Amino acid sequence: MGIAIGTGLLLLPASAAGEEGASVLDAVFTATSAVCVTGLVTVDTGTSWSTFGHLVILGLMQVGGLGIMTVASLLVVLVSRRLGLRARLVAQAQSGSLDLSDVRRVLRNVVLFSLVGEALTALALGGRLVAGYGVAPGAAVWEGVFHAVSAFNNAGFVLWSDGMTGFAGDPWMLLPVALAVIVGGLGFPVIFELVASWRPRTWSVTTRITIVTSGVLLLVGTALLTALEYGNPATLGPMGVGGKALAGFFSAVMPRSGGFNVVEIGAMTPESWLATDVLMFIGGGSASTAGGIKVTTFGLLAAVLWAEMSGEPDVDVGRRRIPVANQRQALAVALLGVGLAMASTFVLLGASDEDLDRVLFEALSALGTVGLSTGITAELPAVGQVVLVVLMFVGRLGPLALASALALRERPRHYQRPEERTIIG
Repeated sequence: MGIAIGTGLLLLPASAAGEEGASVLDAVFTATSAVCVTGLVTVDTGTSWSTFGHLVILGLMQVGGLGIMTVASLLVVLVSRRLGLRARLVAQAQSGSLDLSDVRRVLRNVVLFSLVGEALTALALGGRLVAGYGVAPGAAVWEGVFHAVSAFNNAGFVLWSDGMTGFAGDPWMLLPVALAVIVGGLGFPVIFELVASWRPRTWSVTTRITIVTSGVLLLVGTALLTALEYGNPATLGPMGVGGKALAGFFSAVMPRSGGFNVVEIGAMTPESWLATDVLMFIGGGSASTAGGIKVTTFGLLAAVLWAEMSGEPDVDVGRRRIPVANQRQALAVALLGVGLAMASTFVLLGASDEDLDRVLFEALSALGTVGLSTGITAELPAVGQVVLVVLMFVGRLGPLALASALALRERPRHYQRPEERTIIG
């Protein structure tokens, strides 16, 4: 519904910057990208859409970030002051709450936290644009708000044609955006738990896995991308050591689902593309604005691998044992993600004349709702762009819907069949 409404609004003459309105495919692609908080575009956001069009995209990003079901549940609470069991179950799945009685409070906190986070980010960006770049206060406020909403919701839409490459080396612009992407990509259950207690011993398994895995991926990604692009004259090469470190950190944050770029993605080395592919596929935290298979899925599978290599009969995280059903769900989400990525890459290769590394990057960016691109999005044929639209939609709803469906299908069995081991490897 959100995509349909967004498409209709973007097709209005008032949404286009020029005299000719947007094509149907461009409107559908942009609306899907905004609602699914991806950031891939077939036309330049800043120059192709009018102020009204930008407002439409802003609204779609906000709705998509909070989650369609979250917004719907809030409307039910506000109108009827009652939330039926089915609606509460849907809201519970979307918000990550474990207690049905807390759903209303969680939803209110989600909205409040989002608005506060966006306001602080907008204040930082707007102030820097006025003080450091001489932007008029009114324009700075608008640009600050737009990019704050885009960053906190991991949407990746920018009003600047060159992305954030014009701010390379400026920590006052890059760090607020990176911090907003990180916080928005942690997931609201993790954020609320961190607010309640900063002591790791009190954290749940979800919070432990999210924080540890996110931290490791961020450190490894920063070191790897900085090293790979250090001498590349088209990316980090001309920068000083501090600028390279800042740009490397920013580039490692964005594949979690942020989608902003501080260097030209198409000019990066194939090795950097591959490293970014892995980070995009993993994504961010569960019940967050980020995409991918989620860091909890990846972290849990890493714990399973470690237990198997250590000869442990159980998979333990902290002082808790992970149920076998949970392990199977993580494996199912990961394998289906791999299958979908490979199938879509195969289709895109057949529909275009692009190289494998660029097509794979584009497919994973759409599936992980990231928004980074090597520059081929607008050049793909209509069939390829439709494939990306489907990938963005599936990437936004797929992991959550699949994990919820697998959990709801669990049912006890009062018998077991005889056991027989199979040959592995």
